[in-house]
Amino acid sequence: MSMKDYADRISHTILDQEAAIGADWLAQLEALSVRSNAAAREQLRSHCNQFLKAFAAATRSGELENIDHRSWEEVRDLLAEISSTRAKSGSTPSETAIFVFSVKQPLFSRLQQAFADDPAGLAAATWTITSLLDKLGLYTIEVFQKTKDQIIVRQQQELLELSTPVVKLWNGILALPLIGTLDSARTQVVMENILQKIVDTGAMIAIIDITGVPTVDTLVAQHLMKTIAAARLMGADCIISGIRPQIAQTIVHLGVNLEDVITKATLADAFLVALERTGASITIKNA
Repeated sequence: MSMKDYADRISHTILDQEAAIGADWLAQLEALSVRSNAAAREQLRSHCNQFLKAFAAATRSGELENIDHRSWEEVRDLLAEISSTRAKSGSTPSETAIFVFSVKQPLFSRLQQAFADDPAGLAAATWTITSLLDKLGLYTIEVFQKTKDQIIVRQQQELLELSTPVVKLWNGILALPLIGTLDSARTQVVMENILQKIVDTGAMIAIIDITGVPTVDTLVAQHLMKTIAAARLMGADCIISGIRPQIAQTIVHLGVNLEDVITKATLADAFLVALERTGASITIKNA
């Protein structure tokens, strides 16, 4: 019997026994599922039915070794959708892969009946289906992990944006309080945020407060200077506040040149300088 003959026989077995295979498969999945409600069960039933139809159609093509073949495109798309959905809903990789692996038992039971008179054919069909389902199971894990990685990258980007707020202190004066380590990725976000805010508000002064930055090394200093240079190109000057004694010593030791940059020990001191440079003043009235 040729590979095409095996493929046709497997495909016909799945289509003829689709209801029975689907029922057994669904029962196994529901027994293993930790998220059991009416909507989840209905979605699971729909996915099982779609997979069996797509799997039968793909096997009928005769390509039983390479799941990257175009005949398996519908199966891959369905599994990619299922894996991505489960990754976003908080499922584990194991729960996602079990969707594919758990169809083996009900499928093998029907193959045993279909190939009862052909032991060699049963062995060949069983090995072929096992190999296919293993590959498809691994494919779901790959898509799941890729989706998770994308979610993590997006969340990191959102956290970066949240951790670099640009605040308008006064007309023409902005403040950017930095907390935590300043690396290349965060510097880029800082630069984009402060430049956009300068454009939006027409600010003349931007105060960069590094009180919450634990250490200042050569890399951090370079990042600060790049941000200051970019702000100046947009027509705004920068003041660095939060210069603690140990940070001042570190900057001197590193040989970082901040001669043309105004630095202050506190944000309040920097704000007073910014007010003076914008022509504003604060008057304290005695009670």
